[in-house]
Amino acid sequence: MVRLLRCEICGDPYVGDEAPANCPFCGAKRDYIKDVKEANVNFDVELNEKDKANAEHALQVEISNAAFYLCAAQKTDDEEGRLLFKALGKVEAEHASVWRKMLKLDSISKGDDTCHLSNKENLEDSHARETMAIEFYGRAASEAENDRVRKIFEVFVEVETDHLQLSKERLE
Repeated sequence: MVRLLRCEICGDPYVGDEAPANCPFCGAKRDYIKDVKEANVNFDVELNEKDKANAEHALQVEISNAAFYLCAAQKTDDEEGRLLFKALGKVEAEHASVWRKMLKLDSISKGDDTCHLSNKENLEDSHARETMAIEFYGRAASEAENDRVRKIFEVFVEVETDHLQLSKERLE
């Protein structure tokens, strides 16, 4: 039976017989995809100075990474690489959207990060970007005073770790 589900991390709806293994929009694990009537989604939270600063930095990280991946999806010299980078670019753009909502911004700028023609160089750049994001998000989660902000950072550590694994496997 088809159900209307909603991701508690990004807030996006999903229609399906069951929750997918990962949110198709932000990459959150199945545990965060609930029946729409049971999903607890809230972006209207009070941010202290530290949480706000970390959310603003996270927004810039995600804008930058989305721009890089969407560039790589167009320019990399490997078909599978183009598909991987397109998928990662969409997820990173969704992460930026989460921070935009949390920061109550009407819009966000598009990044202008460049990429390489070589798939190997793009994978190496991806690996470095994901590693930095994981380190920052882990630190931001431990510093977060707001439970919702902490949970988003923790979930994004999981998602970025999955991304890191994808680049690592392709570099080996």
